[in-house]
Amino acid sequence: MDDRREVLPRLLYVEDDPVIAEMAVDVLSESYSVEHVSDGRIAKERVLSDRFDVIVVDRRLPGLDGLDLVRAIRVAHITTPVLLLTALGSVADRVEGLDAGANDYLVKPFDYDELLARLRSLVRGFRIAGERREIGEWVFVPASSALYSPAGGRVALTATETRLLSALSESPGHVFSREELLRTAFSSDDSLNSVDTYVHYIRRKSAPDIIETVRGRGYRAAAPI
Repeated sequence: MDDRREVLPRLLYVEDDPVIAEMAVDVLSESYSVEHVSDGRIAKERVLSDRFDVIVVDRRLPGLDGLDLVRAIRVAHITTPVLLLTALGSVADRVEGLDAGANDYLVKPFDYDELLARLRSLVRGFRIAGERREIGEWVFVPASSALYSPAGGRVALTATETRLLSALSESPGHVFSREELLRTAFSSDDSLNSVDTYVHYIRRKSAPDIIETVRGRGYRAAAPI
């Protein structure tokens, strides 16, 4: 066994065409520890039970369609980057794949150098993103100022919204007074009303219950579900 496989990024490759799969696995194995499966349902089980650094999914799969597989991954709050392979090159098809929760797409036939370059970018970005925090049904990534919905959609946050949600989610269950949050997430020029305003902004972008109001005391982040 090649000892390098212990330190290579882990890649799940989901492709049902044996000819394409054999060639792709051979190329990908130079840079990744590759696990290949040919059925969408089996792929879903593997993603839910193990950790991968990146996932490559063909759109047309037996058992579970590639788009449905990506949606299932995102519904499970798994934020591992997904590259979708598709023979459909129209803009509408690409948008559908991205809306399902894929991070990138590549149209068949593709060049393997481009595939490897896109995977490097996805893995690098995923590692930079760093810590992930579950808030209710949502996943918050402070380093990238992003919230991910239960369906895998991405919501961009402003710097102030990120600081506020970071403070709330850093101590799950703790009820923060407006004064505490003002000192932690806002500048000296802001007022207590700013706290309420930005709580409203975050709720409007995501869900009303992502930040809970504790009457007479303040706010707290919703517990993970």
